[in-house]
Amino acid sequence: MPTIVQQNSSLESELATLLNDLLSGQSELMAVLNRKRSLLGAMDHQGLAAMGDEEQRLLGVLQDCLKRRQALLARAADEGLPSISIQALTNALPTAQRTPLAKQVATVGSRTRLLQTQSLTNWIVIQRTLIHLSQLLEIIATGGRLQPTYGNAVLSTSHGTLINQEA
Repeated sequence: MPTIVQQNSSLESELATLLNDLLSGQSELMAVLNRKRSLLGAMDHQGLAAMGDEEQRLLGVLQDCLKRRQALLARAADEGLPSISIQALTNALPTAQRTPLAKQVATVGSRTRLLQTQSLTNWIVIQRTLIHLSQLLEIIATGGRLQPTYGNAVLSTSHGTLINQEA
């Protein structure tokens, strides 16, 4: 049976590898989100469509990190160590092992917040684009008049050529 020092050493190396892989995946994700924001701003539909394969590959990398995290925390629980989070597990390690890993955990946390902000920014850009397209369709449908397209108010006598071919 391995000693506690060997178990912690193995756990520490697995944790360090996981954190390195996660930081690498986060860096790739940040690059993808930045490129996607640029493509959204440039309205490059072909460029956006071409990103699908890269996004799927990156999704696989991040899902692998998640599975490894869950396995690592389950192993920590089996060994009687804190298993609520990677941060709690890192804090339970001896000081010499904890210090470099704690810095990586902090970096992962700050990058996660940055990725959330970047994702929200892209979502807002997409929502504003959809609102703009909806407004354009309404202008086309009403012929630019300030008449309601839907509802119980006075019906529009004009028809948009993209919406209704009766005109």
